[in-house]
Amino acid sequence: MTVLDWVLLGGYFVLLAVIGVQTIRRVQNSDDFAVAGNRIIWPVFFGSLAASFLGGGASLGVAGRTFSDGYVYMFAFFGYAVSFLLIGLFVAPRLKRYLGAHTVGDVMEEHYGRAARLLTGVLSILLCAGILGAQALAIGTVVNATLQLPATPSIIIGMGVVVLYSSFGGAWAVIQTDMLQFVFLGVFIPVTLVLALGEVGGPAALIAALPEAHLSFGGGYGAAVFIGLFVSFLLGETLVPPYAQRTFSTPDCRHARIGFALSGGFAFLFYFIAASIGLVALVMFPNIPPDQAMPTVVMQLLPAGLIGLVVAALLAVVMSTASSYLNSIAVVFVKDIYQPFVNPTVSATKRLWLERGLSLGVGVVATVFALSVPSIVDALLYSYTFWAPTIVIPLLVAVLFGSRAKAAALSSIAAGIVVTAAWMIFLQEPTGLDGLVVGAAANLVVFFVVASLTRSSRRAVASEA
Repeated sequence: MTVLDWVLLGGYFVLLAVIGVQTIRRVQNSDDFAVAGNRIIWPVFFGSLAASFLGGGASLGVAGRTFSDGYVYMFAFFGYAVSFLLIGLFVAPRLKRYLGAHTVGDVMEEHYGRAARLLTGVLSILLCAGILGAQALAIGTVVNATLQLPATPSIIIGMGVVVLYSSFGGAWAVIQTDMLQFVFLGVFIPVTLVLALGEVGGPAALIAALPEAHLSFGGGYGAAVFIGLFVSFLLGETLVPPYAQRTFSTPDCRHARIGFALSGGFAFLFYFIAASIGLVALVMFPNIPPDQAMPTVVMQLLPAGLIGLVVAALLAVVMSTASSYLNSIAVVFVKDIYQPFVNPTVSATKRLWLERGLSLGVGVVATVFALSVPSIVDALLYSYTFWAPTIVIPLLVAVLFGSRAKAAALSSIAAGIVVTAAWMIFLQEPTGLDGLVVGAAANLVVFFVVASLTRSSRRAVASEA
């Protein structure tokens, strides 16, 4: 990188620092830390939400797996975009009915009781910690591939920056930095694809140079593998804590609906851009590690001056997601576990400092996780097993249909955990079907069977009386 590139990259981090410092004054209480005072209008909600879920998996991960497998992986990854569109149209507006809610646990307790809140809190933390670890791994990948620095110190330094502004600025800092990061990724990642296509000879030349399987819908995947991936991505981040918090931070259901649905539409475009950059990397640099497809294109094909901005954009993509999950872990622990089960009379001031302290501690745990998984996508898929087969079905049934079937919710969460774990240990490798899919199916079946049985039992008791 040239001196100009370093100056531009340094300027990006200066902006992050300025935002973090000026937002500290706006965080007066736990509401400000968790949901930014419920004042986030839809354009800001859209930008912040898009920056949050377009993280390392949606950029480096999609580019890397498309490099290896072709567009079939992008089609499977579209499950995310479909999920966001559906949630935006049908679910997000209903979340605004839960006045004063900060977390998914607030919703689950209202419908299914305190035990459901505790389970949701624990599983939320496990999910968020895993995805945060994936983003930490992505930070190391970007810095190692672009700045030629070792991955381990890169992860530590990058996560250190995220932890500092997330811990002290809370949701205000996360959302404002997300908007800066959204501008960077929304402008410079598409510019990277346009310039890279020019280097490879244009779209027609790219298509001609690629293996046929890389351009087909099915690629080399069997039906079970494709369905498993699509369902994993469809359910894996459905209403996960950071996205629910963003929804609660909007002033009304209209802002929630528009912001969520727009982010889903934007996701289709972004995934296509990231996947296409991966295919350019395959043609130009076929021997590189897959996770380095996007950083290599940036470093080798872009002109001086632009490299620094695009490296900043890549870091923006990852850091925005990392900060969102870090903030959520702190909020979930205090709101769903500590306050209701450990210290119900905790003061607002102590809650705020607990959330800040937890953000610092969790950053260390996520960094350790990042150093122990083989790839960004693997880290994401491991994390999703804590959410999709357990919480998603009871949560959606509660929000959409008002269910209060406590026994059904608790039974389905337990069934999802047991079936997913058993399948992953004993049957996932020989069958090729992801344990998340089987666990989610078991969760769905058990919920409705138990709900039906308990409803019939109540009716029988009522008729006897």
